[in-house]
Amino acid sequence: MIGPLKRKTLINLLLALLVIALAIAPLIIKGDAEFAGADGEAEKVITEVSPGYEPWYSPLWEPPSTEVESLLFALQAAAGSGFIGYYFGYQRGKKKEREKA
Repeated sequence: MIGPLKRKTLINLLLALLVIALAIAPLIIKGDAEFAGADGEAEKVITEVSPGYEPWYSPLWEPPSTEVESLLFALQAAAGSGFIGYYFGYQRGKKKEREKA
């Protein structure tokens, strides 16, 4: 029989492997796929459905290149992840303090 600590470690390892497999599987299954944003795909569909469509507004600022756009998206994702991680850590700390008192 596996001890409780080893069982948790095994479960965490299996979950990590599952996440990695889910991230890699689409690349293996469709290795020649081009990755494009949803905005570009939506624009194609809109022009097919209604060729005379004019957007309601235009962006205030467009990044000078796709690399800058990717950087800004990554920074936004990192900031959001940091906030969520901080929040959960803070809540866990509060819970531990309540249990201690």
